[in-house]
Amino acid sequence: MEAERLERLRLARDDDVMRIRQAARRWAIDLGFGLVDQTKIVTAVSELARNALVYAGGGYVSAEVVRNQERAGLRITFEDEGPGIPDVELALRDGYGTGNGLGLGLGGARRLMDEFAIRSEAGKGTRVTVTRWR
Repeated sequence: MEAERLERLRLARDDDVMRIRQAARRWAIDLGFGLVDQTKIVTAVSELARNALVYAGGGYVSAEVVRNQERAGLRITFEDEGPGIPDVELALRDGYGTGNGLGLGLGGARRLMDEFAIRSEAGKGTRVTVTRWR
């Protein structure tokens, strides 16, 4: 599988979430995703960016075009150096949350995208990678 990096954005403030949402829409449009897929991508990105900001104080978001023999996709990676997620399986369950939200962020993002991977280590941060195939 080949990959081409599109952009790497800093996530440090509330208005960065909107900037990252707008970038995600632009990436999806540029790759030819339809409106429904654009909306799924932007929604997942919004949830993951908000989580990284609220729970880890921010981080970085990277986007790349990935290709295999049959299709192209958009892979987006969120990286932070926050406290980590003590129990990833629990955090992925709908309704679980440590903040004021609905507890749908991680699980919702997982359902909206075709591929979802998460790695988190206490005291070292979290890396979430999501991919949507066209």
